[in-house]
Order: sequence, then C-alpha cells, then structure tokens
Amino acid sequence: MEPFGDICTFLGCFAGIALGGLVFTAYKLGLLYQLLHKTETKSPRNGGESVAEVLRAHGIKFVFTLVGGHISPILVACEKLGIRIVDTRHEATAVFAADAVARLSGTVGVAVVTAGPGLTNTVTAVKNAQMAESPLLLMGGAAATLLQGRGALQDIDQMSLFKPLCKFCASIRTVREIVPTVRKALAIAQSGTPGPVFIEIPIDTLYPFHLVAEEVQVKNPPKGLMGKIVTWYLKNHVMNIFAGAWEARDVSPLPVDIPYATDDQVQKCIELLSRAKKPVIVLGSQVTLPPTKALETLGIPCFLGGMARGILGKNSPIHIRQNRRDALKEADLVLLAGTVCDFRLSYGRVLNRRSTIIAVNRDKKQLLKNSDLFWKPTVAIQGDAGSFLLRLSKGLKGHRCPEEWPQKLKAGDVTKENANRCKADEKTERHLNPLKVLHCVDELMSDDSIIVADGGDFVGTAAYIMRPRGPLRWLDPGQSPMGLSLQRTAVWIIYGDGSLGYSVAEFDTFTRHKTPVIALVGNDACWSQISRDQVSILGSNVACGLAFTDYHIVADGFGGKGYLIGREDEDRLSDIISQAQKESREGKATLLNVLIGVTGFREGSISI
Repeated sequence: MEPFGDICTFLGCFAGIALGGLVFTAYKLGLLYQLLHKTETKSPRNGGESVAEVLRAHGIKFVFTLVGGHISPILVACEKLGIRIVDTRHEATAVFAADAVARLSGTVGVAVVTAGPGLTNTVTAVKNAQMAESPLLLMGGAAATLLQGRGALQDIDQMSLFKPLCKFCASIRTVREIVPTVRKALAIAQSGTPGPVFIEIPIDTLYPFHLVAEEVQVKNPPKGLMGKIVTWYLKNHVMNIFAGAWEARDVSPLPVDIPYATDDQVQKCIELLSRAKKPVIVLGSQVTLPPTKALETLGIPCFLGGMARGILGKNSPIHIRQNRRDALKEADLVLLAGTVCDFRLSYGRVLNRRSTIIAVNRDKKQLLKNSDLFWKPTVAIQGDAGSFLLRLSKGLKGHRCPEEWPQKLKAGDVTKENANRCKADEKTERHLNPLKVLHCVDELMSDDSIIVADGGDFVGTAAYIMRPRGPLRWLDPGQSPMGLSLQRTAVWIIYGDGSLGYSVAEFDTFTRHKTPVIALVGNDACWSQISRDQVSILGSNVACGLAFTDYHIVADGFGGKGYLIGREDEDRLSDIISQAQKESREGKATLLNVLIGVTGFREGSISI
C-alpha cells in the first residue's frame, strides 16, 4: 500500500501544481477578471477621458505639452473638461512650465509628452524638479502593450530613464488601472519630500476599443491550431485591456502624507532660541510649503535662498542680503530651515563649530548632507520647515531677538549695497554696465512682478541687485515663465545670452498663448561665468565666445516685440524699459537685447 500511497501523493501534488499554474495563467491573461467585469466593446470612450477626470478632480487647471499621436486622447479629453492645454516648442519647456505652476499654485504641475524622444527631451527638466523638490506629474506615451520591445515606433525603455529621477514610476497595462494609478501618483508627488512622478501610458490604453481591436486583429491568421491560438490570444488581450474600463471609480484626491516636527522637538528649539543672542535663520525653498509670515514676529535676521527669496518682501529689516559667510561665523545659533549644506554653504564649512545648529528638512538625506564631514546639527528634525517656523513663532510669542544684532547685519547690507551702486556708475570699456541696467530694472519693476532667473554671470549679478517684491516672486534657473504668465501679469525673465539660446523659440509660445513676458537679455557675447576661470587658469577662451546676436529680431520674428539697447541708449534706458512694460500690459511679449560690458563685480565667484 505504501507505493500506492506515494503515487497518490505525487499525483495530488502534481494536480495541485498544475491547477495552480492554470489559475496563475488565467490571472495573467485577465480571464478571471473578465469573468466578473464586462468589456464594453461598443463604447466610444477612451483612456484619455479617465486621465482628464482625475486631473479635474484634483484641481489641475493647466496641462503643458508638445503634441504627439501617442497622447492626443489625453489632450483632447482635458480640453473638453476645461483644463487649459498649453503647447510649447520643446518638451523640456513643458516640464519646466509645469514645475513653475506647481511652485506657485501649491498643486501638482502636469506635463504630458509623447513617447521616445519626447520623453528623453524632458530628462533635464525632471531632474531639476527632483532637486527643487517640486511636485510634478509627467505622463508619457508609449508603444502598444503588445509591441513593446518589438521595434515599434519610438519604443524605448522609458521606465529605466525615470526611475532614478522620480519618486514613483508606473506603466499602465489596462484602462482600468488609469484612475487609481493617476490618483496614487498625484498623492505621492506631494507627500513626504515633494518631487516628480512618472506614468507611462501605452497608446492602446488611450484610444477607443474599436480602433485598438481593429489595429490588433490579424488580417490573414495562420491556418491550423497555431492560427487559432494566436487569434484567440490577441482578441483576449484587447478584451482584457478594456475589461471593467468604464465602471464608476473614485477620482477624488487621496490623503497627502507630510512629515511634521514633534512637540518635543519644537519645545527644545524654543528653549535654544530663547537663549540665543546672535541667531540667524537660513531659509530654503521648503519654507514656501506653506508660505509663512511668522518670521517678522521673531525678529531674527534671515538669509533667503531659492524659492524663499521674496518671502519677507522688498525691504524687510530682518532680511539680510550680503555678507552671509561672516554672519554665519559670528552667529551663536543657526537655523537651517529647508536649507541644505551643499556647495552653496561650502558643504557646511561656513558654519561655526561652536554654534548651536538646528536643521529642519522634509528629506532625511538632505537634512544630514555632509554632516559627517564639516558640521554637526545640535537638533536635526525631519519635518516640514514652514509649519515648524509657525509653531516656533507661536511658542516664542513675546520674545524677540536682541535688536542690535539684526541692526548690525543690516548696516553691513547698506554698506555693501552702496558700494554696488557706486560700481554701477562706473563706465565699462564698451557697451552698458550690467549693474546699472539691473538697478534701473529693479527700480521700475512693478510690485506684482515675478522674476525668473535663467543664466550664469548676468543672473548671478541680478541676484545681488534685484529684490523680489513678495513671496513666490523669484524662480531660479530652469523655470519656464510660461507657467507664470498664465497666472499673473508681470513676469520678468533675466537671461544671459547663452541661456537664451536654449529657449528663445518659446517666444512663439508666448505669442500664441498671449503670455506677455518681458525678457531682459544681458548680451556680452560670451559664456562669461565659464570664461572667467577658464582664461585665468588655462589661458584660453576656447568655446566661450559668442556673438552680439540680434536676439531682438528673433523675438520680432516670433510675433513679439524686440528692443536693441546699447551705450547710445543709456540716457533713454528708463524710457525703453517703461515702454516694454506698456507693451507687456497690452499683451505683447517683449525682449530687451541689452549689450553689456565687462565688470569686476563677480570676480572670485564659483563656476566650477
């Protein structure tokens, strides 16, 4: 009986394995799901409508794109639901614009681009959003699910490109997955440390059933059993893509997970700050999440960086713009609020080792960056910096920093800025002094203006001269003014002549979408930030020289209005700027091509 028992056991195991294999195969082929969920073969609906419904439910007002056949259903469906489609001349610009909207609106910025090269063109902009901690949803088209890896048009391994750059990556395989996946991606983009997310949406999940079925069916199937198997497999594949596609699903936003400091951590920092005589706060972009007005009540001198620029307005007594290195060395307490100890703080070397250091950041890795080398936090808090400052202000109600400390730092500001004004009056060997140009623009700029800084040497100078008028009125390099002009009226782009070359074609976009930006181009016919070190160290200006190109004519050609401004126009500089502002208010995108000379203002600045 024992051999018989062994045989029965073996056959039972074999049958179990075989049954399990059959069930697994049925699951992978979608047969089990199709038993419970209907495929509506006559429905004219498409997957793009599912995307649009989720975006509308999340308050998305703009989708930025460069059109492609892979993604057309998304764009058409969004437009029908009242979401504005803004088409750019380069996919990177579409992502930069979505990034800008995210930073200013508090919602997720959305860009949709076509498969293959459309997506590869966005890589730099997505990386920029990752480093800026900006909540961004990028959706990309893809080859049909059956044809991926088989040489289809624009078919590449897109997921491998974006996994290192994005918090979340997903590839849609059926229409029913679209709604839950887009909801999940939007929540992840805003949770924890905000950042970009990516969804790949194959073309056969976006178009209607009848078009997909017609494309997939075999016109002349092989004869015999193999022909029948191939025909069945293809038909079942399409049926599974659309099974349960139009069942009612929740499209509302999922909860967003934001880390906060604990009460004990806040209390400890309150005690440390209450004893400090020379505290300093260094604010980074996270402090705009949410924007805070608590700083004025504390009276602590503040240095602002990134998107935090402007948070204290134009002329705050506690906003210190100059001599940061000296102030950090003298401070007895430094609060790094969303600020990272990277190259901008000399990797932490500018901090005094005897100082009390409080670091607050949503991202643990950024919170402790280089702390094993040049600095050590007294208190390190993984949490939202903006809400932390609000709670800190509430806990320190009635306490203010000793007045003589911010007054001393502000006096240093005045001395340095007076010196800069004197440098602005110096004559350059040829053309206009860039400091004078920037001072003139700063004086004439309206209070509702947003500044987009995109360049090297000229923008580095502008950071010292130009004063953002309020919160969320300064965006660092990489941000497209397109996303800003759609929400506010006065947008100034500060370009170097090198950086302008990357996006000058977007003047066509500005014209078509009636976004009246004013571009100020510091044209010195050179990649000056690179040239300065290259010439002094290596003795050659190779590859750094440009030409005094007629960029104003390019702007005219794209339907904007261009102005050439040289030394002969120095006395009329204010009048020309005022005229450009008038043109902008009337809906015309304008470009000021300002020929500038060389000054010693940025000698010694970091460029390598």
